[in-house]
Formats: sequence, C-alpha cells, structure tokens
Amino acid sequence: MAFAKGEKAWGISDRSGFRYRLKEMKREWNGLLVGPDEFEEKHPQLRAPRATADPEALRESRPDGPETLIVFVGVPTVQAPRLERPRMLGQVGTVEVVTT
Repeated sequence: MAFAKGEKAWGISDRSGFRYRLKEMKREWNGLLVGPDEFEEKHPQLRAPRATADPEALRESRPDGPETLIVFVGVPTVQAPRLERPRMLGQVGTVEVVTT
C-alpha cells in the first residue's frame, strides 16, 4: 500500500486537538501523536530498573569473639524522688559483679 508524502498535510494532536503540520508531529512513548511543543520524553522512573546480582554472603564467616560488656556501678544517672513509704517491694533478678 502506498502513502502520500504529506508535505502539505495537517494532523490533529492527540493531546490538545490543535492542528500541526504532519511532518512536524512526533510520536510519544505512549503512542500519542503530538505537536513538537507538546512532546514529552518518557520519565526515567517509568523504565524498569536494571537487573543486578544480589550481594552474596561471606563463606565461613564467624563472629570476632565474645564481646565484653562494661557496666558502671554506683554512678547515679537520675535522682529518684524520695517516697515516704514504699508501696511494693520485690526482686526481679540477680546481678553478679566480677572485678579483674
């Protein structure tokens, strides 16, 4: 099938309905035929991200060693208000202090 050259042909923009020369019109990424002043490129966020390999775990990885916990005893951080008589007394657990 043969088409005419269309040097003097006019086209209607799919976006605004304005008339433009057919040879000046551009087709967008979504298939719309628009005038040169209405043309918008595809936004980079609409493209699929590049597939990259996931990071792999280390072979035979081990922890550095036992971590030491330093506890400062006898240094008050917040002054608690004094109560006339305590309402409840109890014990939650035990604390061992090891000195080196």
